[in-house]
Amino acid sequence: MKHEIIQTKDGSTSIHIPEWNESYHSTNGAIQEANHVFIKNGLSLFEGKSISVLEIGFGTGLNTLITYNETLKRNQQINYVAVEAYPISLEEAMAMNYPEKINPDLKDLYHILHTSEWNREIKLDANFTFQKRKQFFEAIDDVKRFDLIYFDAFGYATQPELWTESIFHSMYNALKMNGILVTYACRSIIKNNMLSAGFSIEKLPGAPGKREMLRATKY
Repeated sequence: MKHEIIQTKDGSTSIHIPEWNESYHSTNGAIQEANHVFIKNGLSLFEGKSISVLEIGFGTGLNTLITYNETLKRNQQINYVAVEAYPISLEEAMAMNYPEKINPDLKDLYHILHTSEWNREIKLDANFTFQKRKQFFEAIDDVKRFDLIYFDAFGYATQPELWTESIFHSMYNALKMNGILVTYACRSIIKNNMLSAGFSIEKLPGAPGKREMLRATKY
C-alpha cells in the first residue's frame, strides 16, 4: 500500500495513505494533536507518579517520543509498551521531523525506537523502559497491567474493526482500576462500545480541527 510523506499544519510531518484517504496523524498538526490528546488529557493526570503506558498504534513513534521528552521535564518513571501490527519502514520513520520539532537532542533516541528489537524490553534511561510488541490489537490479553492507554488506531471510517466493543473490553481488562484510556475519536458508536465494555466516558474538547475527543476511565 502506497505511503506519502506529508507536512501537517503545525509544520510536523506525517504519513498519508492515498488508497484509504487516511493519515497517521491529524493534518491540522501531528505534534499539536499528540500533545493535546495524549499528554494534556492523559499523561498529565499522572504527574509525579510512576506509571505503565500502553500505546495502541506505535506508527511513526511520535507519541512515544513526546512522552519520553515529557519524562525529561517531569523526572517521571514510565514503563511504555507500544503495539503495532504493521510497522512502517525505517526510511519512512527517519523522514519524520519530530526530533527537530520536539527536542533535537532526541534524534539518536528516535532512531533507537525504530531499530530496537521487537518484543524485547529495553531501558532508554533510568526512568523510561520501552518495548515494541508486533501484535494485532485483538490479540492483546494483558490484565490489570497499565495505568494509561493511548488509543491511536486508524479512524473508524477506515478500520471499524479496531473500535469494537470486543477491542475495548480488552482495553478495559488491560487497565488497572482507575486507569484511563484517551483517544482523538468521538463517534457515538465508539462511545457506546466503550460504555458496553464497562468504561465511564467523558467528552472533552478535541485538538484543533476536531470538536471533541474521548477519555474513558475504568472504575
